[in-house]
Amino acid sequence: MTKTFATLATLFILLQMSLRAETSLYEIPLVDIEGKETSLAPYESKVMLIVNVASKCGFTRQYAGLEELNTKYRDKGVVVLGFPCNQFKGQEPGTEAEIAEFCRLNYGVSFPLYSKIEVNGPNRHPLYEKLAGEASPFPGDITWNFNKFLVGKNGQILARYPSKVEPLSEQLVADVENALAES
Repeated sequence: MTKTFATLATLFILLQMSLRAETSLYEIPLVDIEGKETSLAPYESKVMLIVNVASKCGFTRQYAGLEELNTKYRDKGVVVLGFPCNQFKGQEPGTEAEIAEFCRLNYGVSFPLYSKIEVNGPNRHPLYEKLAGEASPFPGDITWNFNKFLVGKNGQILARYPSKVEPLSEQLVADVENALAES
């Protein structure tokens, strides 16, 4: 009986992994910064820059560059998406309302922000499982706040950038422009 249970448990886990791998980025359930259930479906056919953000980090100033990138390329089909995370030395301790107000007042953030999530560990959000999990073209734990993922118009993960890469760096901007040029 134990062997049968172990076999069934293994099959169940494999089925879950298979279903998770087949779910597109656009289908993953999300909650926006105002608490509304949503997904990335509104951004299908757009180039997305997905960033885990924090308000009390040495890289927090990157909000300015993210906003500039979003504003400059928004009409061309680019959207920056911010996912607050408190997993790195508690650098995002505020509530969603506090985070939204901080971003708006200090950096004029107009790009979409979402509710706090975990990007690593056993409670890793399914979006980050897709972005950085074993099946990703860029697998591995998120190393710090302001890691960035560039996603093409077709939902394919094109690049991953560490925190030190500025949003307006030559390489990131060139990659965004190349992603826009793809059909």
